[in-house]
Amino acid sequence: MSTIVAHRTVAAHRAAAADLRSRYARLPDGGQVRLGKPTSNLFRFRADAAPASRLDVTGLDRVLSIDSATRTAFVQGMTTYERLVEATLARQLMPLVVPQLKTITMGGAVAGLGIESSSFRHGLAHESVLEMEVLTGDGQLVTATADNEHAALFRALPNSYGTLGYTVALRIQLQPVRRFVALRHVRFGDATSCADAIAEICDAGAYRGEPVDFCDGTVFGAGEQYLTLGRFTDIVSHSTRPSDYTGQRIYYRSIQARADDLMTTRDYLWRWDTDWFWCSRALGAQNPVLRRLWPRRYRRSDVYRRLVALDRRYRLSAKVRRRAGIPPEEPVIQDIQVPVRRLAEFLAVFHAEVGITPVWLCPVQLADPAGWPLYPMDPSRRYVNVGFWSAVPLADGEPNGTHNRRIERLVADLDGHKSLYSDAYYPEGEFWDRYNGPEYHAVKQVYDPDGRLPNLYDKCVRGR
Repeated sequence: MSTIVAHRTVAAHRAAAADLRSRYARLPDGGQVRLGKPTSNLFRFRADAAPASRLDVTGLDRVLSIDSATRTAFVQGMTTYERLVEATLARQLMPLVVPQLKTITMGGAVAGLGIESSSFRHGLAHESVLEMEVLTGDGQLVTATADNEHAALFRALPNSYGTLGYTVALRIQLQPVRRFVALRHVRFGDATSCADAIAEICDAGAYRGEPVDFCDGTVFGAGEQYLTLGRFTDIVSHSTRPSDYTGQRIYYRSIQARADDLMTTRDYLWRWDTDWFWCSRALGAQNPVLRRLWPRRYRRSDVYRRLVALDRRYRLSAKVRRRAGIPPEEPVIQDIQVPVRRLAEFLAVFHAEVGITPVWLCPVQLADPAGWPLYPMDPSRRYVNVGFWSAVPLADGEPNGTHNRRIERLVADLDGHKSLYSDAYYPEGEFWDRYNGPEYHAVKQVYDPDGRLPNLYDKCVRGR
């Protein structure tokens, strides 16, 4: 991008940011404000806000500039990772951490903790952010960095879910890429040996003599778990063709079927999006006949999420189950982190008491030794993110939330943490103990003293 074009683009952003601030100021007093955007990756469903309380940010979704020399990008807060990845790959670059789903936004990954298979090397997605322009709850536009006068806001935004302010623009670090990612799917017969291998890979950055650039895992059962180890490469034999899992073939099934694989870097980054990991099966998209009829452009996570939202809103599947005499189900859609050494303990209880499969594993260690106050993981520890997304039958007399609350207690007992993008059932006192209430309230008082934005507990637990 030429200097003149870059300056014009940034000037247009400044005008858009000023307009956003002006429109925020004109929203009626006395009501809490919600973000108005076309997509969401949250699984906290609630009634729509009144139109007057919605702040439209749909225009703030551009990649403003990419600097190949410094390996940085300047992007607006509503820019999706899909759009950013297209722009960076054209320059043989990518973000340090690219969350799994295409419509996760840059601001959303900061506010809600993005993670992926490079997180064992680079931490959480927000740890590559160098500075953020934030529209705060009190209507100010401020630029926050780790060491300026808004450092407390910079550190508190991760896991704040838009309750302190909205990220309008970010400057982030990038890393160089190669054309392909070569994969190894390594099987383990028990969770303990899998956890040991994760610790080894995190220590050495390699496994059995080969470097590892990406590491995640899939658990199909107590006796069948795989680590998928990826490494960048430009070397491909003439007889090897990269795999394509956007058509009839389904990525997660390939993990059990083959020991090695090859994908373009773009396809690797979005390998989970086509089938929403494995959750598209609940919507019929993995049925071979229906899959042929399902347009390829609609095989993506945001489409599936909208279908689930419609089902939740109108309780369609619940009505069908009730009429068929089938016991009600509780959605159990969570990502939790436990220390690597406690992974086997977590999975043993999870298999016995919850029983959802497959389960996703993603090793992570914070990149910043200072840590992040609203999600207080120990920077000296390695963790494994465990993701599980399904529903579990409720026995007679069990209220909704029974299984989720059991998982919350188990994670706490194992010195872990739970992400807040989905339903949470913590009592208020326990919630603030786990998510650093004193720090949150101190920052909230500075940047949203009148409470124009929701309180974190009200938003994430009470669903307000």
